[in-house]
Amino acid sequence: MPISTAGLDVMADGLAAVATHLGLVDETGTELTGGTYARLAVTWDAASAGLIRPGADSVFDIPAGVTVGGWRTYSALTTGTDYGGSPLTNETFAGAGTYTLLAASTSIDADAV
Repeated sequence: MPISTAGLDVMADGLAAVATHLGLVDETGTELTGGTYARLAVTWDAASAGLIRPGADSVFDIPAGVTVGGWRTYSALTTGTDYGGSPLTNETFAGAGTYTLLAASTSIDADAV
């Protein structure tokens, strides 16, 4: 039985309620560490057709010598539950810098699970 759009919105909004932080991972899926890198708190827009997006872009501090390969959602600033995310085009940082995760390009789709 297919889930209605209203049901998909409830599922997506439920995930948004517990996925309170965004983080970045390298090309192997391991969360970045070092320098001043830290997960960032996220506020999600209300679900629409089962899709949620962050309400704003997230700018992460990136340590030197790492490759950003994806993003993840987490239940806490440190440790907590990894609720998954999506790969990104790999970007290698020879020196420390910043990475902007664009809200318009970042989403979780309850209909895709």
